Amino acid sequence: MVNVVGLGYIGLPTALMLASHGVEIVGTDYDAKRIERLQRGEIVFEEEGLEELFHTAVEGGIRFSTDYQRTDIYIVAVPTPYNKSNKKLDASYVINAVKSILAVAPRGAVIVVESTISPGTIEKYVKPVIEAEGFRLGEDIHIAHAPERIIPGNMIYELKHNSRTIGADEPSVGAKIRSVYASFCEGEIVLTDIKTAEMSKVVENTFRDINIAFANELAKICRSDNMDVYEIIRVANRHPRVNILQPGPGVGGHCISVDPWFLVGDYPGLANIILAARKINDSMPEFVLDRARAIMTENQLSDLSRVGLYGMTYKENVDDIRESPTLQLMEAMERHLAAPLKVYDPYVKTRVFDSQYFDLDEFLSETDLVIVMVGHDQIRKNADKLREKIVLDTRNLFTGEQIKKLYKL
Repeated sequence: MVNVVGLGYIGLPTALMLASHGVEIVGTDYDAKRIERLQRGEIVFEEEGLEELFHTAVEGGIRFSTDYQRTDIYIVAVPTPYNKSNKKLDASYVINAVKSILAVAPRGAVIVVESTISPGTIEKYVKPVIEAEGFRLGEDIHIAHAPERIIPGNMIYELKHNSRTIGADEPSVGAKIRSVYASFCEGEIVLTDIKTAEMSKVVENTFRDINIAFANELAKICRSDNMDVYEIIRVANRHPRVNILQPGPGVGGHCISVDPWFLVGDYPGLANIILAARKINDSMPEFVLDRARAIMTENQLSDLSRVGLYGMTYKENVDDIRESPTLQLMEAMERHLAAPLKVYDPYVKTRVFDSQYFDLDEFLSETDLVIVMVGHDQIRKNADKLREKIVLDTRNLFTGEQIKKLYKL
């Protein structure tokens, strides 16, 4: 049996996938209400294919509990935020999960940390906890790291097809855990040591953050000198070895916007390009606000209450709002002591802001300037409803033929 600890955006799909492929699974979470919903057969977030996978997992015997189980393998998929003051990883969730596991784990159990962690976390935080509880590493308890590599909106496919990395300092433990993931993973499963596995995951997301920052800095440069950044990128990408990304209103989610900070916090003075990229991407919501102010002045608009943000999630067609550019922009408004803007997102069903709408037509009827923050399919298909609006399109979705007064970054 495998006990999956933490049933959020990573832990739940992983538990369901394992159970759907013949592995006996108990999913554990400290949130009793979440467990009750899962026990009633309710999925706790929206994701394409998740409901079907859930039913298959239930048929496969998956169980949900707030209690940690006595078993030989644990997969820890709890949050790993960073401390905003020193940019270092907050390992408290992982530490607490490990302590709870040790209270019930039998001799010889393997604890697999799937949460994204900074390089050296297991050595600095997890191993000392195990030893302090009186367990002998490599004998009583074994450790491995299997960082997740999936993205909301395409989780089910990527769980099955993406390559995976298993970090273990004991080859036999690595082979054992690889066999568990091989029950469903059709991609290559690479074995390496723990610290390399920790570093590789952080490096993957840092690479993406730096490339996004280059596109966003280009947008700022081009805006300062009245150049079309989208046309410049289109032309430059004709070069066979150039692939510049598209600029946007910022970077969100719990991976790209968080993981690079681990390196900045742990390697001050060395992670210079990484730090610069983080600053550029974090500055984009303020850049969007500056663009909006200029557009309001040009169009003689003075009422902020008639400005609306379309999209609250960090990417299109998902319900995940963690670290989203829209949330960052609203926080910037608070810092400036300005009235909050109207917001709407078809995927966010619960109230996050007092100025939030739950119907697209009602939202549009109350706005003159619409800032499109997320490229949900819904807004792409309803471009006609924006035709008479003033639109700041931060995702380069629309053309001047579709919308009369169209602005870009």
